[in-house]
Parts: sequence; C-alpha cells; structure tokens
Amino acid sequence: MAENLKKVVVVGGGIAGSQVAKGLEDHADVTLIDPKNFFDITYARMRAIVDPAIAERSLVLHSDYLKKAKVVESSVESAAATEVVTTSGEHIPYDYLVICTGTLFQSPPERTTKLERIEEIKGQNRTLMEAESVLIIGGGPVGVELAGEIVTDFPDKKVTIISGGDRLIEFLGPKASRKCEKWLHKKGVTVILKDKIDVNDNLAPPNFETQKHVELKADAHFLATGKKLPTKWLEASEILKEHVAVNGRLKMEASGTCQVEGLQNVFAAGDITDFKEIKQGYLAGKHAAVVVENIKKLIASPDNVKLSTYKPLNTPLGIVSLGRVLAVSQMPFGTILGRLAGLLKSKDLFVGKTREALGLKAK
Repeated sequence: MAENLKKVVVVGGGIAGSQVAKGLEDHADVTLIDPKNFFDITYARMRAIVDPAIAERSLVLHSDYLKKAKVVESSVESAAATEVVTTSGEHIPYDYLVICTGTLFQSPPERTTKLERIEEIKGQNRTLMEAESVLIIGGGPVGVELAGEIVTDFPDKKVTIISGGDRLIEFLGPKASRKCEKWLHKKGVTVILKDKIDVNDNLAPPNFETQKHVELKADAHFLATGKKLPTKWLEASEILKEHVAVNGRLKMEASGTCQVEGLQNVFAAGDITDFKEIKQGYLAGKHAAVVVENIKKLIASPDNVKLSTYKPLNTPLGIVSLGRVLAVSQMPFGTILGRLAGLLKSKDLFVGKTREALGLKAK
C-alpha cells in the first residue's frame, strides 16, 4: 500500500511547513525539506533571550513530531514539474509540492541544529546579562516584545528602541501603538521614532549614530528588523519563476484554495504567499490547515473541484506580549492592554498549544 501513496514534498519547516507535514504524514509519502533539524516556535524567541530555559520546549526537533515523514536537511535549489533539486544535490520527486519557506533573518545567519541554536540563545542571554543599557533596533512586534521582556525581568536595565516608522507596531492600529508606547515610557524605555541606524558589519557597542546624527550609547544591541524572503530558488525554478510577484511572494489563486496561481498541484502557506493580509504566525497555521485539507481531498479524488478555501484577514488582529503577564491586543471587540490580553499569549507564548498541535506534550 505504501508504494501507492502520493508523494508530497514540503519545503520549509516553520509554522506552516511543520503543520502541513504533520497533517499529511498519515495520508501520503511526505518529505519535509528544511536546512534546520528543528522547528523554531518563533513566538518564544524574545522570551528565550531573557530566559534561555524556554528554548528546550520552543525548539522542536523535526524527528520528535514527525513519525512517518522523511526529513531532508537541506535547502531547495530549484523546482521542476515533478521534482525538486536540493542544494545537496538530491532529486526528490513529488505529486504535490507545498512551499512554506517564510522569511529569514538577514543577520546573523540562521543556525541549522537545535544545539547550535541553544548555544546562540545562551550567548544572547550572556550579552544581555552583562549589559546595563540595551539598544533595540526595530519597533515592530519583535522589538517591542523584546523590550517588554527585558524591562519585566530586568527593570534596572536602560532600554532604548529606535524605529524608522511613525509609530511602534505599525501592523496594528494607532490605538494599540499609543497604549504600547505609553506602557514602555512608564517602564523607563526610551522610544525614538522616524529615525534609523544603518545596520552593517561594523555596528558594535558602545557608540551608535542614527541617520539623523543622534549619538546613542549602549552596552549591547539587538536587531529586531531585516527579515527577507528567500526567493532566489523560486526565480530559478522553471515552474515557479512566472508566479513570483514583484514583492517576491508567490501569486496565489484568487479563489483562496492555497494553490499557487495556475498550478493545480503546487500549494503555498505562510509568509511566502501574496494574500493581502499582514503576515502573522497564526495565519500561516490557517493556511496550512487549508493546504492539508485540500491535498487530502485531491488524493481521494483528483478531479475534486470543491476544495476548501481561505479568506484573507482584512482587518489586522494581533497580540503583542509585554513581558510575562501583560500584552496589548487588537481584537474585533476593541484594543486593550492588560492581563486579559496577557492571559491569551504572554504566559506561555503559545508554545504549549503549538506543541500539542504537533502531537507533543505541552510541557
């Protein structure tokens, strides 16, 4: 029977890719291709810098949650109509291809093993512990959450956030930004907006200068900006290069089936899609659920035209943690900052929930 299973190749082992591989491994011959040997629950990244112990739960080996799927530790170099070619030279055939490559941090390079990533986190923690003052470059959710974690666990540290935006966490509405900035000011955080620091290899403490020539001093700095789309291999692929949008994302079917435009057996989920919505982890999970359902339908009946659809989120919703207890949230019923929002995310940062979704123990 196993010989007759359809072959599914999933490229990328992040939030979307891990869920697709897990959801299909009992229904198909699944291969997950990822340069890392682990799934990084990114919601917990900022907490890990102040509390490295969480990394043991938030970094999950692919081999721990995948019981049947094969894992190929490599990147994809190109994709043809029936196979993908990895940078390690493997030709892996597929009946269905699922692209979940997400976004990458430009600096430092992503670590490829769980042990390397844990050592990196411990190094970041040592840097933080030794610093009396910290500069955070970037005022999006990553920068704000890191500031919140630091001032909650280490209230005596002087923290500065610099952002080129007009306000913090611009993916949410102005009300959320105001509440967040007010809370940070109360915690002694200096917030600098509409200015930037050029990020280059020479950037190092203690002296920093902004583009507006403001001089800043800090014992340590953390980058909370600079993510990029890994589109080079898409543009080198004969079946995909015509489906890459100007912004580097994949053009998706307007019907919302999570298929790449014009390709019936190629799907995508997560940040690489050009769905008109803010790119968020929980939405990547929703894309993944649609992909799993539709591939299962197509395996059962290849001519199935009643595929499930995903409707992009028109109004951004989100929760930004502010330490271990509080959070600011933008929901359909309103925008709040407090313990109620914190109960939804801040205590465990969805780590337990994500682990359970992969069939693992929450703790």
